[in-house]
Amino acid sequence: MKIILLIPLLLVLIISPAFGQLSDATGLVKRIDVDVIGHTFEVVTTSNFDLSDHEFDKDEKRLTFFVNSGLENNLGEVIIPSELLSGNFTFYINDLESTQKVKSNGDISFVTLVFNGTGNNKIDIIGTDALVGVEEVFEIIEEHEADNGGGCLIATATYGSEMATEVQQLREIRDNQLLNTVSGTSFINSFNDVYYSFSPIIADYERENPVFQEMVKLAITPMISSLSIMSMAETDSEVISLGIGIILLNLGMYLGVPIVAIIGIKKRN
Repeated sequence: MKIILLIPLLLVLIISPAFGQLSDATGLVKRIDVDVIGHTFEVVTTSNFDLSDHEFDKDEKRLTFFVNSGLENNLGEVIIPSELLSGNFTFYINDLESTQKVKSNGDISFVTLVFNGTGNNKIDIIGTDALVGVEEVFEIIEEHEADNGGGCLIATATYGSEMATEVQQLREIRDNQLLNTVSGTSFINSFNDVYYSFSPIIADYERENPVFQEMVKLAITPMISSLSIMSMAETDSEVISLGIGIILLNLGMYLGVPIVAIIGIKKRN
């Protein structure tokens, strides 16, 4: 008889949330996908309150839950992947620091949340480490498709907006001249295969580094100005002839002028 009575107790101990096994006592189970730096991490919650939304701030190493509760006494259990958030945790309930229980191993942190209050509540979970060993994945935006109508990534980052005059000029030349001819369309398709392999990285670095942004602006402004000649092209032959002319003009500006200047300086010396 004693053995029979011990069996339920043993089962409770086995399935207790000591190290990541969620308890059914809290009620609502929800699996949340946290998308950050090109990766998706699954956070699992079980609670007697409704989780309406969430956000993750990688710089503040903060995972925030927005919840709605119909009960005064709230209980929640959260499994957080260590790759997403780890270390020593600090908790805030509605911006007030709170003490909560945490148990961690190398893979996950198991958090037991207990707090009071009905209605809308905000829960902040802040770690000392976030995304440790996780490399950012850059997403290449496929703006180069003919039916997309997007702008140039580097030019947009350089001039600050897709509505900038220079960006609109590039878009109009692409849509009105190049994509309306066989030669132009072929050129755009080949060009985009190369351009979009590196332009997202340069554009992101421009947004982070104003000095680099100004250097790029100085470098590409003459080239964009020369491309205005393409607005006169209407046929395949005109696209080819004007395109070759612009290429030669830019070679002269970016290579010829510096070479001539270097030769002149050497002669003087």
